[in-house]
Amino acid sequence: MALRPGGAELNIANGIREFAKASPATTAVIDGDRTLSYAALHDRSSRVAHLLRSAGLKPGDHVAFLCGNRLEYPEVAAGIAKTGMVMVPLNPRSAAPEISFILGHSKAKALIVDSALAPNAAPGVEDAGIEIVFEIDGSELGTTYESALEGAGSIDPAVEIDERDPFAIAYTSGTTGDPKGVMISHRSRSLTFYAAALEWDLGPGHTTVAVAPMYHGAGFAFAYAALHTGGTVSMLRAFDPEAMLAQVARHRANSIFLVPTHAAMLKAIGEDTIRQYDVSCLDTMYFNAAPFPQALKLWTLDMFPTAGVHELYGSTEGGIVTNLRPEFQRSKERCVGPAWFMTDVRVVDEGGNPVGVGEKGELFSRSPFLMNGYFENEAATEASTTADGYFSAGDVAVLDEDGFVHIVDRVKDLIISGGANIYPREVEEVLITHPKVSDVAVVGVPDDDWGEKVVAVVVGEATEAELETLAREQLSGYKVPRGWVTSEVLPRNASGKVLKRTIRDELTA
Repeated sequence: MALRPGGAELNIANGIREFAKASPATTAVIDGDRTLSYAALHDRSSRVAHLLRSAGLKPGDHVAFLCGNRLEYPEVAAGIAKTGMVMVPLNPRSAAPEISFILGHSKAKALIVDSALAPNAAPGVEDAGIEIVFEIDGSELGTTYESALEGAGSIDPAVEIDERDPFAIAYTSGTTGDPKGVMISHRSRSLTFYAAALEWDLGPGHTTVAVAPMYHGAGFAFAYAALHTGGTVSMLRAFDPEAMLAQVARHRANSIFLVPTHAAMLKAIGEDTIRQYDVSCLDTMYFNAAPFPQALKLWTLDMFPTAGVHELYGSTEGGIVTNLRPEFQRSKERCVGPAWFMTDVRVVDEGGNPVGVGEKGELFSRSPFLMNGYFENEAATEASTTADGYFSAGDVAVLDEDGFVHIVDRVKDLIISGGANIYPREVEEVLITHPKVSDVAVVGVPDDDWGEKVVAVVVGEATEAELETLAREQLSGYKVPRGWVTSEVLPRNASGKVLKRTIRDELTA
């Protein structure tokens, strides 16, 4: 590939390459008792690259990755990037049918999987005809990952790429029920990493704890940004508030990315317990993925006075869009801040015309962080983007007199519970398969701990136990309704569309 004028292309593996030379002995990754220096991370990620190339894969091929937060995550991501291949991160909490769909739709030619998650992946591997499987800590589904690495070459293949090519296709559920593959470019995330370093002082000497799962766009961006800029990331394998506090204290971590539900869980363990841990090292806490209740935010500010709290708004598709910085947390209630670096925002009415200050409209943004589009779903791409390059996640917002963004509602019926996106139709299509269910609507209602909780309103004679059993067989645990309501009929408009706002209002009341 001939390079375009302007020099070398951006690549998410470049930071690891650079710091393997600049500070090879510096600890890059901590996972319990295991650690990787930058030299070792560079070496192992190059071995991942050769492992995939020796299996017959070529630049542009898609490699699925099913794994939680552990030492192997960044080395696999960097290794795939070094080959010019494309990572397809899978949610460790996904049910087998969800994994099967993504493996098939993404056209993945290989899978790297944690052995603990292999049983859920096995049906999809068979259905998609995937013959190349490497298994971490096991060999029932594929070749043992560690032994295969030992036999692989360690020289960086240095495959040339176009920085606008995707390094990942991250799947996020769509309102039609099927997940959509968000194509995220090397350019998008590399610029995100550098902007994050500018905003939050990431870089050499800075340690962050990877709290949010790295399969998720934000979880990956905030954890991997530390490695791209020469810092250290400590892996939290599963969220537990005390375990997180202990990890921050033990590694003298400077920053953590959380969702508001994490703050609620911290509050629940009590201030006396929190004060047992010295987390004065923490200088930054950033929150995203769900609305941050103001009362909970104020508690967080008081409980962690040394940490600057940032509330962000963004999406897998649009990246970071806005950032409410610490000095505005108390004065700007229910606000997500002004546009972030290199980002333009606009709020428009149904005709695409800008609305006035304080008026509701749909929020659009444009930046270098924007996705390339949805993989093999041009209709969805066109529906969410404009001809001049603005993207909308379907949120209703208002701009105040200072140009700060306030999110007030959602155009779509997306439910955000504990920071996870849940689309009602996906749940409805499972529940409606029960022979005793004639109609069903799934909505999100406010919840102090989770932001929103999933509630199913069911017409029929199926019991709650029967429906929950069905849901748990077909859906990830966080998508299973936490509330069940029976009804004789669902409210609909003249065209037959269920009036979900009416349902939500009645349930909330």
